[in-house]
Amino acid sequence: MSDAYLALETGDVVEANARSPGQARGELVFTTAYTGYEESLTDPSYEAQVLTFAYPLIGNYGVREERFESDRVHPSAVVARELTDDVAEWLQSEGVPAVDGLDTRDLVLDIREGGAMKVGIAAGPDATPEAAKAQLEDCPHMSDLTDIGSRVSVAEPEVHGDGDVDVALVDCGAKGSIVSSLVERGATVHVLPYDTTPAELAAVEPDVLFISNGPGDPANFEAAETLVSEFVGDLPVAGICLGQQVVARALGGTTEKMDFGHRGVNQPVLDYDSGRVVMTTQNHGYTVAEPGDLEVTQINVNDDTPEGLDSEELDVITRQYHPEANPGPHDSLDFFDDVLALASSRTTVTAD
Repeated sequence: MSDAYLALETGDVVEANARSPGQARGELVFTTAYTGYEESLTDPSYEAQVLTFAYPLIGNYGVREERFESDRVHPSAVVARELTDDVAEWLQSEGVPAVDGLDTRDLVLDIREGGAMKVGIAAGPDATPEAAKAQLEDCPHMSDLTDIGSRVSVAEPEVHGDGDVDVALVDCGAKGSIVSSLVERGATVHVLPYDTTPAELAAVEPDVLFISNGPGDPANFEAAETLVSEFVGDLPVAGICLGQQVVARALGGTTEKMDFGHRGVNQPVLDYDSGRVVMTTQNHGYTVAEPGDLEVTQINVNDDTPEGLDSEELDVITRQYHPEANPGPHDSLDFFDDVLALASSRTTVTAD
């Protein structure tokens, strides 16, 4: 007998087995990655989403804290064909509802055909279809979560590393591997809150302004957009994932929601200059529609969406994918070398 239910925006109710009890709501998305479940579950970009794993068995190499990308699990709930006890117990300890024992192939096809959709989940001995439907009724769209940055950003500035290049990393939901990738290359990384003001940024006296990845609609990160507008041209600017979208918006571009996004570790990206195709790790539901003052230098081979935006004149370089991977291929790790090379064009900046 089922003790968990998923109420989909389509009106369907799917039965499942409860592995971690509770009720949850969120945007239902899927990832095709078959390794790196610890990294995915602790990726702040999954905040307010219900993460479905397309790969059928999740947890076959245990749970190790050193692989975490943040200090907690971020999806509001987890769905899989089969979860091992290790992962189920971890999610129970985190208070995150989780279900398995359902055909995730059907669920993934529903998302691919209908787009990312709202879902309500009820799991546990007292779960009912009605309880799951009640969760669905109150489920907001991602664009409505105007405060999502406050859920995933540091509350106070942090400093990591002691290198020769000072990077101001605006934390819109940064993965830990981005910080470590920069520190390993000789940077001092100043991790700043998502709502940092121009005056606060100028006080850091950075060599590079870096906008991180993060969850939700880039339109809800107005403070980060303001920083780019204020300092671009005087300070080199870089961005990853949501960071690319924020930078594009600040420079006259536009963004739009994708049908079901890119989430996985096998997304092919074509670099125009070299003609080389690299495999990348991605996790985003929005994309740049128009690049504004930036040049599209890389595209997704599958759907032609922008994967890289550059401007030699403005010293701007952004990537839609995750060069740091974790999980995934390391084909594009040299992005971090390119970012630190921008420091050579640094000038002292002050806030107006």
